[in-house]
Order: sequence, then C-alpha cells, then structure tokens
Amino acid sequence: MNETIENCAVALSVNVTYDKRGTHEGFIRGEIHFRDGSILQFREFVEVELTIDRLMYTYHYAEASGKLMFRYDNTGHHKSVPTYPHHKHDGSEQNVVISTAPFLADVLAEIEKLIPLP
Repeated sequence: MNETIENCAVALSVNVTYDKRGTHEGFIRGEIHFRDGSILQFREFVEVELTIDRLMYTYHYAEASGKLMFRYDNTGHHKSVPTYPHHKHDGSEQNVVISTAPFLADVLAEIEKLIPLP
C-alpha cells in the first residue's frame, strides 16, 4: 500500500494506520493530501486468512473546501444499484452510480487525472 501511494505523482503527504483486529483481520485507515489541497480519506477492513478479502471499504475524495468529489464504498444502503453493495457517490451524496469495488491504486489513478501536474 505504501508503494502505491509513493508512486502517486500528485500526493503531498500521507498518514496511514494499521490496526490488527484478530488473527487474520485488520483495519486500515488513511488520509492523503494532494498538491491542489484536496484530500482522500480511506478505510478498509480486511481479512487475510487465505486471500485478501476487503469486508468493508470507503474512499472519500473531497476538494480543499470539503466539497465531495466522489466516494466509493460498499455500505449496504443502496440496494437498487445493480452493483449492490458496491457503488459510487459522484459529486454529491444523492448522485449514486454503479461501480465495481476499486482498489486504492484505481482511486489514485482517477485522482491523478483530475489534478494537473505543474
């Protein structure tokens, strides 16, 4: 995960914490600040007994002002979305669209397309 973040050309700073929750479970929480002032906050609850299984995830990306740009999550509250429980809030809480379950590298690649390099 750290290498994924380090390879992001627009990231300025990062804070990630890892919390072991059981023999094969853990909680990852982080915040990445980008060169335009925007912030990605993310959480993943993973089980790693046989394979890496993300039981819960959320990737919340906001402008410096706090305005939501997008959020991917698998919270089970949008049962009408065909990709339930996976979905994306695109630009607002109310604009919910279909989505696969992205990984952090996918989210960072999307953010890199939104932030111009100097």
